[in-house]
Amino acid sequence: MDFNRLSYTLREYIGKFLDSDVAVAFSGGVDSALVLKIAVEEAKKRGSRVTALTFNTFLSPSADIEITRKLAKEYGVRLVEEYIDQTDNEKVLMNDVKRCFYCKYTLFSRAKQTAYELGAKYVFDGTNKSDLGVYRPGLAALKELGIISPLAECGFEKSDVRLLAAELGISVAKRPSAPCLATRFPYGSKLPLDKFEMVDTGEKLLRQLGFDVCRIRLYGDITRIEILPDDFLKFIKERESIIAGLKKIGFKYINLDIEGFRSGSMDEVIDKD
Repeated sequence: MDFNRLSYTLREYIGKFLDSDVAVAFSGGVDSALVLKIAVEEAKKRGSRVTALTFNTFLSPSADIEITRKLAKEYGVRLVEEYIDQTDNEKVLMNDVKRCFYCKYTLFSRAKQTAYELGAKYVFDGTNKSDLGVYRPGLAALKELGIISPLAECGFEKSDVRLLAAELGISVAKRPSAPCLATRFPYGSKLPLDKFEMVDTGEKLLRQLGFDVCRIRLYGDITRIEILPDDFLKFIKERESIIAGLKKIGFKYINLDIEGFRSGSMDEVIDKD
């Protein structure tokens, strides 16, 4: 698929819903940023309005909120930040393999309600076709709630999203995916609310040291770090400063996973049969 075809397909699909105002669930990642940008541009042609909705929960990496504010201002679109307290949501805190379903259902139920109050008839999200081929229980919640996923519906793979985003000059076109912080803890253990800020801060430190793609997975006192294999030598060279920095934050037993970064590595233990 070339650039022109990608752009035309997505614009035509999104345009079908712009007979009324719409809301876009906006995380600050490349997927939802692309949907938001196209929706804003197409809405201007039709005289409808677009609102960006951002969820602010203890599960959200702190960088996400900063990026959504910056991009919303850049696009000239209204940003509504929804603070959702999930700290008393036992279905989420118990952290079983359906955690993502329970979380997404809570978030997008609120998104639909907020959209209704704002006069928006539809809610878009940034799910792409690549997401459909991996373990994503939250997708069932989106389907149940009638959330519209333009990228997935138009057959956009992740690589297509990045291609079009880069062509359109979207600043987060190359931004690594940043899933919720709950994915840093193993299924079957209750989410430790006191560790989320520590993990978020630890990953910030690694990014500041040049490890743009990284995850810190926490198993009690044991820390498993995932980075790209190409960064292993750099990690070893900077081992002492990394260890010192992470221990200052509160990490104890620090390990480098020699399999390297894998998106969704916590899902490897799930029996998908």
